[in-house]
Amino acid sequence: MPDSLTADELKKPKPGMSRTQKLLFFVTAWLICLMPFLFWWNTWFGRKLSDQQLTEYLHDTKKPRHIQQALVQVGERITRHDSTTKQWYPDLVRLAADPVEEVRNTDAWVMGQDTSGAGFHDTLLKMLVDPSQMVRGNAALSLVRFGDATGRPQILALLQPAHIISPESGRIIDSDRPGTAVHQGGLIAKLEFGSKQIAEIRSPIPGRIRTVAGTGANIATGAEIAVVDPANDQVWEALRALYLIGQPDDLSAIRPYERDLPDISNDVRQQAAETERVIRDRASK
Repeated sequence: MPDSLTADELKKPKPGMSRTQKLLFFVTAWLICLMPFLFWWNTWFGRKLSDQQLTEYLHDTKKPRHIQQALVQVGERITRHDSTTKQWYPDLVRLAADPVEEVRNTDAWVMGQDTSGAGFHDTLLKMLVDPSQMVRGNAALSLVRFGDATGRPQILALLQPAHIISPESGRIIDSDRPGTAVHQGGLIAKLEFGSKQIAEIRSPIPGRIRTVAGTGANIATGAEIAVVDPANDQVWEALRALYLIGQPDDLSAIRPYERDLPDISNDVRQQAAETERVIRDRASK
């Protein structure tokens, strides 16, 4: 057996970290704390941008989130009646044709904040035929601010569930559960087709999954894979718009939201009831 340590040896302090080791430890700890902050700083839309940054971000085609961030802040400035925002109005008109859906969606909302914006009205009318349901809906909601009810069909569509059909014949290899909340573009299911190819089935609207084909289900081309009910915020905005432009024919789409159901908020139920009342009053005059 090895000899036991002497009393003097036990009293000796253990060797500490060298200066280099301490420095490396400090730098590593600092980076661990810094990286989440930098990610948040670069993605948080609330970070105030200067005029120069707004101009740069609105033209940053490599980073659509930069364009969205700039659009949101231009919209906020418009609501504060900041006259300097007019310098970016040509960019708002230009971005209505941006290839990124989220950019067009945000852009449609921003143009609705100033009914005097040059070219905004005509641009929003063109966006009523956008490939995206959400862009069409936002354009229609913004047009109501112009006193234009042309987008009424698109607003009614915001009250309807999204029926998602299969792009190919195949087998569901993974799917989410009914009742799950999903954001716009959120993954709902994965479809295997052809030679082990995978199609990701995503929701075109924010909302809650009502039904979805289960894992292992065989699906034909054009068959329904899922149904997604619209989110409360989307429904509430549509009901507020119909309060102003709704017609008696719209009541069948409004009444389901007056029911006392778990997935419908009190605000939505109250707005639905008030919207029906106003439409009836308007029709009786």
